[in-house]
Amino acid sequence: MIAESYSLFKKDFHSELRTRYAINSLAMFIIVAISVILFSIGNETISSSLTGGLFWVVIFFTAMSGLARAFVSEEERGTTLTLQLIAPPTTVFSGKLVFNMILVFCMNFVIAIIYSALFENFIVQNFSLFVVTFILGNIGLAVASTIIAAIIAKAGAKGTLYPVLSFPILLPLILTCVQLTLFSFDGTSFVESKFELAIVVGYDVIMITASYMLFDFIWKD
Repeated sequence: MIAESYSLFKKDFHSELRTRYAINSLAMFIIVAISVILFSIGNETISSSLTGGLFWVVIFFTAMSGLARAFVSEEERGTTLTLQLIAPPTTVFSGKLVFNMILVFCMNFVIAIIYSALFENFIVQNFSLFVVTFILGNIGLAVASTIIAAIIAKAGAKGTLYPVLSFPILLPLILTCVQLTLFSFDGTSFVESKFELAIVVGYDVIMITASYMLFDFIWKD
């Protein structure tokens, strides 16, 4: 299964290198979103709490602009039936998930670098807590985005349906990650942040378990 998942990941990776659809859309949205924020605040100094909130807002909407095509591309190319014949559902989902996870981590790493360079209040006091929040948040974002992309792949209004489904599912994750990011700015310890960390870990575990349990039905229907 690992070899087949890796082969599917390579297929998506090489396809993305040829078309650069997701990379271009993600890059353009990051540039536009951060530019609009900078022009909006002008010479004003925004607080660290607002900076942390805007950081995850940009991450959320950037993901909405580039991660919806995980399974839509298969429908457009007519390769869905071929994948159903040659690979079990868990293998297909694993390959797509790995690709989306790498894309999410690269995207959000770039956003974090840009934020730290352009926003003076983006100062992390507890770097370990920020890294843990960043990793757990990205995992949850990638898993949720992948299963939602599978759900809307056969729908008519894919572009509209994806953010509509994503918002209520990702809202608990985004809100908790915003709170943990603020804790990392304030230098809050892991012990004091254990409740929020437990929420993010629980969210990731639930989403991964539910995704693998449900994907078989989603993929065949």
